[in-house]
Amino acid sequence: MASTDIKLIRGNLAGIKVGDGEPVRIAGVINVSPESFYKGSVVSKENEIIQQAERMVADGADMLDVGGMSTAPYKETRISEKEEAERVTAAIRAIKEVVDVPVSIDTQRAYPAEQGLKAGADLINDVSGFKIDPDLPKIVSDWSVPAILMAWETENRDGSPMERVKKALEESLQIAEKFEINDVAIDPGIGFFREKGIPWYKWDALILKNLTDLRELEKPVYVGVSRKSFIGKILGKDRPEDRLIGSLAATVVAVINGAHLIRTHDVAETLEAVRIAQFIKDIES
Repeated sequence: MASTDIKLIRGNLAGIKVGDGEPVRIAGVINVSPESFYKGSVVSKENEIIQQAERMVADGADMLDVGGMSTAPYKETRISEKEEAERVTAAIRAIKEVVDVPVSIDTQRAYPAEQGLKAGADLINDVSGFKIDPDLPKIVSDWSVPAILMAWETENRDGSPMERVKKALEESLQIAEKFEINDVAIDPGIGFFREKGIPWYKWDALILKNLTDLRELEKPVYVGVSRKSFIGKILGKDRPEDRLIGSLAATVVAVINGAHLIRTHDVAETLEAVRIAQFIKDIES
């Protein structure tokens, strides 16, 4: 495993300090996409969106992540950019009326991103790492907002899971640098690598086990494991509704191995797991 003694990792995501020496931050998931894999996370009516946002912030969320189109790689969920934009802008406006935390828009496409920013979003969470829509990094740059960039391969490569994830993230960081986007967090893409070869659930476990290697990229690390399929595969839990305990266990591993931000459907429970993990990780002997 690579050395972790490179330099302190620090960042700022829409006013939230993230990185070494800061509390591990929590991003609460608000899905306004009916096709999302975890139906328990989906809200559509304005009052439901407001209630969920208020509850998550009260439970300790540092930021909220709003998605208008499911990005699950094993599902056919694509909708028009117009529909995605309509979903997220309505949600963001409602959320911004009632809570005062940064809101990210989870999108791969420039038009929904810009509409979300106009509605009040504070940063962009792009699971393609700026590799699907070439106009998206320009939108982020023009608006001077931070970005969360996930590892995304445009073609399969050789190498270990972590080697491939790092290479994909390096490419995304190069795009960000080209557009002078400096406030960036990186996401290793748990659940998104599903090509033939190593079983996908083993891939995800190996990434979490070796997460410390991402320190070489010198950016805050954002991890989403909440109720994902690898947890279901390992535990024999087909329903996302049954994966909370496994999600908390995976979250603890992520924090021990260097995650700075955790994306979750279950803010209160995740925050408790994160605080214990961070206390044990940081305690001096």
